[in-house]
Amino acid sequence: DIDHLNPRVQKELVEWLNWLRTDVGFDGWRFDLAKGYSADVAKIYVDRSEPSFAVAEIWTSLAYGGDGKPNLNQDPHRQELVNWVNKVGGSGPATTFDFTTKGILNVAVEGELWRLRGTDGKAPGMIGWWPAKAVTFVDNHDTGSTQHMWPFPSDRVMQGYAYILTHPGTPCIFYDHFFDWGLKEEIDRLVSIRTRQGIHSESKLQIMEADADLYLAEIDGKVIVKLGPRYDVGHLIPEGFKVIAHGNDYAVW
Repeated sequence: DIDHLNPRVQKELVEWLNWLRTDVGFDGWRFDLAKGYSADVAKIYVDRSEPSFAVAEIWTSLAYGGDGKPNLNQDPHRQELVNWVNKVGGSGPATTFDFTTKGILNVAVEGELWRLRGTDGKAPGMIGWWPAKAVTFVDNHDTGSTQHMWPFPSDRVMQGYAYILTHPGTPCIFYDHFFDWGLKEEIDRLVSIRTRQGIHSESKLQIMEADADLYLAEIDGKVIVKLGPRYDVGHLIPEGFKVIAHGNDYAVW
């Protein structure tokens, strides 16, 4: 609880960040509770410490309907993330965690996969607007783990990883899932596919189908991912593609 508008605070924090970068060896920052101080202040810290990467935690509530579920249109929510990046410097290293994608994906995997195609036909989260600046994730230490404040459905976690590890954006893997949940091998396989096929933060996404029980998308013309329990999708898969990874209600060609 400090005054980020105080010049002395800014000066000493910048000195500390530069010490972390030059002496300790860190080269990127995570801005915790970035709503607690302005993007203008965050810009000072980024500009004066010159990290190679910076990501902000801007956790705000989605817009919900009377049924208690997120509205299909979450444009104001993802616009807030875009605005922060723009103010800090869109051409620099600043990014934000894609809480819009997280919130929609939480509900979509529970039999509402149609939610993964937004009203504009693109991905409904920040990755649909500015994927290069979106850090996607399934859970983190706040949403999952011991705090359990907004957890992903535990029996569908790998569907979440099948989505973020094949899609544009910069995916982030949760320590608990990788080391404690016994999912290391499955996650590793998806990571290797992403690496081998050169999928990156600005890869081209084509949503082929988005129904209640099926989400099918092609990425860069190289990878196809399916979420959902529907199995009769062979007629939708172009010739030459073969299944290379699969698990509980997901498959990757």
